[in-house]
Amino acid sequence: MDKPRSFSGGRRYTNGEITVYWKPDACVHASHCYRELIEVFDPGRRPWVDMYGASTDQIIETVNLCPTEALTWKWNDDAKNKDIDQDQTNHVNFRRPDLSGPSEEEHKDKPAVIKVMSDGPLVISGSFTVLYNGIKKEVNDSLISLCRCGATSHHPFCDGTHRKSGFNDN
Repeated sequence: MDKPRSFSGGRRYTNGEITVYWKPDACVHASHCYRELIEVFDPGRRPWVDMYGASTDQIIETVNLCPTEALTWKWNDDAKNKDIDQDQTNHVNFRRPDLSGPSEEEHKDKPAVIKVMSDGPLVISGSFTVLYNGIKKEVNDSLISLCRCGATSHHPFCDGTHRKSGFNDN
């Protein structure tokens, strides 16, 4: 397995065809990645990303679900990346534009839904704003998982530590 390499603000992982970039500071632990593709994205394993755990298409599909772009990807063959736009800071936006979610007008009347997961986190879905430690995160038609066990290393977001710590509702 290839070792993850660092880049400014995160880590990168490759399988030869694509490179996946993970920016931990952007991650709100919505858990799409490991819920959809635990064979690749397993927070209980180090390194937590195994790019050989599934097909490239499955990895791309799962990375495209990330609501905050904490996970992004690009083709390693530059010719395949010709349609990818760059923003003013020269950071490449690797997400598909059709995954940007509904406009504020489209979801303003839909309330957020909060579910208490048995022996696990609070899962909040919908469109809402999360304020924590002076940081404001907009969540648009997606979900996040908030820690209830207190053992997470990414407060206030769940990182799956409750499974290791034996947290339960009793």
